Amino acid sequence: MRLEQTWRWFGPKDPITLREIGQTGATGIVTALHHIPVGETWSVEEIMVRKRMIEAEGLSWSVAESIPVHKEIKTRRGDYESRIANYAASIRNLGRCGIDTVCYNFMPVLDWSRTDLKVVFRDGSIATKFETHVFAAFDLFLLKRPNAERDYTPDQIEKAKGFVASLGEKEKEQLIHTILLGFPGSLESYTLDEFRSALRVYDEMGDVSLREHLASFLKGIIPAAEESGVRMAMHPDDPPWSLLGLPRIVSNASDVRQLLEVVDSPANGITLCTGSFGASVKNDLEEMTNTFAHRINFVHLRNVKRNAHGDFLEDNHLDGDVDMYGVMKALLLEQKRRADEGREDLRMPFRPDHGHLMLADRHWQHIYPGYSLFGRMRGLAELRGLELGIRRSLGL
Repeated sequence: MRLEQTWRWFGPKDPITLREIGQTGATGIVTALHHIPVGETWSVEEIMVRKRMIEAEGLSWSVAESIPVHKEIKTRRGDYESRIANYAASIRNLGRCGIDTVCYNFMPVLDWSRTDLKVVFRDGSIATKFETHVFAAFDLFLLKRPNAERDYTPDQIEKAKGFVASLGEKEKEQLIHTILLGFPGSLESYTLDEFRSALRVYDEMGDVSLREHLASFLKGIIPAAEESGVRMAMHPDDPPWSLLGLPRIVSNASDVRQLLEVVDSPANGITLCTGSFGASVKNDLEEMTNTFAHRINFVHLRNVKRNAHGDFLEDNHLDGDVDMYGVMKALLLEQKRRADEGREDLRMPFRPDHGHLMLADRHWQHIYPGYSLFGRMRGLAELRGLELGIRRSLGL
């Protein structure tokens, strides 16, 4: 028995092929039907086309990541009830096709945020990072969001002012593009005007309202997941604190507890993303893994070097400030508990989340930041070895 080793693949347009993925040692594929417009139902026919494509290479479709949650569901505007019904129908169709895990998030506007996608790491590889003063410079002086100064200290504002003054026009454009980079798999981004419009929708919405909208969504989809044998896995906020005045509701242990209490069901679980939760010094990943182990339906393993000011750099998988040994040990003990209890969800799929762009990756074009071949393969190999060592030491 071991954790299922999976790999995120962006479909036929991904420059990394299924055959190459198979040679990394991963056996499960994590993918989505990006060509279907957000809010529409994934049909059995479309799901099966992708599933057969994956299985033709000797792999399995392990996790659907993601069925995007339409903005009308998050805001409860427009035809949000039909959007929820479509989402539930997609879950049922995935279940009919034998795909039993769905990763998703409820973050408003942006799925993740970084301020630099091309950091030269200490070994010469390329990584990503987030720096608070850089983000503040974008927010205050490029986006010029109304009342943005309320969200920063005087020191942060002064540092942001100095930073933006040091930038040329080309560097400003690059920073805007970096922060507004769109949904993974698309390589598209908002314009500043489109982004301002998207933010205005949330002007009057705080954490409480967004939690209510999430609760309404969960109550509409979890019954469909239960009857279809599908386990939902909510992804945490990235980074796990408020940005741009937007509400954040899956950032820490308290948030996770509230999420799981909305619908008390094994089908209502989380994606343990050690990099997203781990960006905050307030989150103890080993403790969170132990606390919520019974409802961890999917796992993203990556590491970050962080500080108390909200800055973080994506580190090697076994380095950084997340105790990957402690997290892996807790996951393996949970898998044993599930086996002892006779539970069916023993696979506990994980994927090496993000990876540095290595020298051998440079010839690929249009690789989404963090989704290199060799960087993730290194991470997977390290995590596989860590798992084996812990299993042997525990006699599992």
